[in-house]
Amino acid sequence: MDWAFPRIKRLPPYVFAVVNELKHKLRRQGEDIIDLGMGNPNTPPAPHIIEKLCEVARRPNVHGYSASKGIPRLRKAICDFYERRFGVKLDPEREAIMTIGAKEGYSHLMLAMITPGDSVIVPNPTYPIHYYAPIIAGGEVRSIPLVFDDDEDPQEGFLRRFYQTVKESMPQPKVIVVSFPHNPTTICVEKDFFRELVKFAREKGIWIIHDFAYADISFDGYRPPSILEIEGAKDVAVELYSMSKGFSMAGWRIAFAVGNERIIKNLAHLKSYLDYGVFTPIQVAAIIALDSPYEIVERNARMYERRRDVLVEGLRSAGWEVEKPKGSMFVWAKIPEWIGMNSLDFSMFLLREAKVAVSPGVGFGEYGEGFVRFALVENELRIKQAVRGIRRAFRKLQAKV
Repeated sequence: MDWAFPRIKRLPPYVFAVVNELKHKLRRQGEDIIDLGMGNPNTPPAPHIIEKLCEVARRPNVHGYSASKGIPRLRKAICDFYERRFGVKLDPEREAIMTIGAKEGYSHLMLAMITPGDSVIVPNPTYPIHYYAPIIAGGEVRSIPLVFDDDEDPQEGFLRRFYQTVKESMPQPKVIVVSFPHNPTTICVEKDFFRELVKFAREKGIWIIHDFAYADISFDGYRPPSILEIEGAKDVAVELYSMSKGFSMAGWRIAFAVGNERIIKNLAHLKSYLDYGVFTPIQVAAIIALDSPYEIVERNARMYERRRDVLVEGLRSAGWEVEKPKGSMFVWAKIPEWIGMNSLDFSMFLLREAKVAVSPGVGFGEYGEGFVRFALVENELRIKQAVRGIRRAFRKLQAKV
């Protein structure tokens, strides 16, 4: 009997597991570890959303299977939300589908769209599932480095590398995956970037998947654009919108794929075999959230902005120069050269000496080496405590140099 599992064999060991193992070990020993590793929101949704969940869950007729596509009122709510927020009109029957989180939606998009021999263009570094879902689906990945010189515009650099990758690929890639504000690099783009991307994709016949996970978390007056705001985007693009971050509903697993009718139709067909959707009371509560004043989301964004400022200013005061992101819930920090460690070793060092957990950049791809990612998932007092721990760890290390 052949005991091989080919798809599993193509997946490498999970780098973050090494850091998590040490984190759990130190906590069992009684250490107070400040976890800025995983992007897991630490605040609940607005109270009225939770109340609606509880209210509906008490009804006797809502505990059966739900709808794989999402109940009709929920699909209408996301379309109404997109029109208010982005000025984008969507058909709730043909251009919107609920997914069980953006990760599930993206993974099943890959299964629906990719066959062996197809290739997908993915930025590097990137959120790991962006890279590995095409591989699980039997496809191949072409990486575009998201590492730029100080004088290079990231938007122009990305597009130039995209054009070059398509030109040099045989056969032509079938899909390009983008996600802005970007995890982990926090790179943000403007509408002109999407105009060029959509124009080229339409000319070449390449599908675009935009993972818009951080649509609602931006700072300093920046407003992340939806790719669907671009004329002609629906011809080639589908966008994933998640309620995990802006609405603090990560564990609720509510997201949507919206955009190109053909892609949505095929995703719905595949999902009809795979799931019955999310618990109906959660979907009803999500409707209430989407129909609420946008202030509940803006309040969360301001909270993350304050945390960003405390962390960045604290690290700078400790001698670690890092950039302030315009979006996402992360800080992407280049490891100071004098440290002399790779990203995994440095993450383990911060755990042991500073009692702070961060994500090693190499876990997001080879071009993430030399960086670590901080998630803004602790309150300001805890972030200040983390900075003090890092400052002590740096002094201890400098004394040895």
